[in-house]
Amino acid sequence: MAAPTKVSILHTGAMHADLTWLLLAPGKTIQRRANRDQPAPWTEVPSHCVLVDTPDGKLLWDTSCPPDWEQRWEPTGLQEFFPYDAATEDEYLHSRLEQLDLQPGDIDYVVLSHLHFDHAGNANLFKNSEATLVCSDKEKEFAFGFEGAFQGAHLKADYEDLEFETVSGDTEFLPGVTLLQTPGHTPGCMSMQVDLPDTGTMIFTSDAVYMGDSYGPPTVPAAIVNNLEQFYDSVEKLRGVAERTNATMVFGHDPDQIHQLRTAPDGYYT
Repeated sequence: MAAPTKVSILHTGAMHADLTWLLLAPGKTIQRRANRDQPAPWTEVPSHCVLVDTPDGKLLWDTSCPPDWEQRWEPTGLQEFFPYDAATEDEYLHSRLEQLDLQPGDIDYVVLSHLHFDHAGNANLFKNSEATLVCSDKEKEFAFGFEGAFQGAHLKADYEDLEFETVSGDTEFLPGVTLLQTPGHTPGCMSMQVDLPDTGTMIFTSDAVYMGDSYGPPTVPAAIVNNLEQFYDSVEKLRGVAERTNATMVFGHDPDQIHQLRTAPDGYYT
């Protein structure tokens, strides 16, 4: 079967947050941005999307945060804890696509690792396009099933007017592109394995693994975990896949790694 031919990582700026959200540390408490200097250091929380070019179409993995984050997130209160304040106009998703000479209508599949507001925040860009939107069945069941406008970082305004197809279990979604079920962070969080002819295997963990310090070993959980047992199981599952395939791991929000990767529009992987 024909393999993916190109992977472009779209760095879409960064949020900032108390490091404790990403990496639990004994004796630390989570602070608002007004108190970012105490007691734990605030850190950059980079956001990225991934464009996978395949013979069977273009797949966009995640949609990052919306430009109107401050107003959009206000009902949740989380704009005080995760301000998306390190993103320029050139770094928003729509701009990153334009830099690659793409419009939303050029994307065939939009696969959401999960439906938190920093991953599904621009899903509505594709509402009137021909793109097929995809998430896991368990993620859809949870994200559409709770009462009210939001629960945690699930904000219904991001996705409730959209139609989603779902996958169940590990799925080779396109030749060389496998969606891996890695719940724990959310009930239906997924990671993506891409097998490239030159680079080899890349695994995009999304929030199944926030950063290299989370991956370990030993594995260190984050503050936002729906099911801790599933979280640990998913990390070890990814570790097993990585060891078998000698994969390059790309973590969901690693403030150091994002600057070491080849990123679009100039950089890419084949």
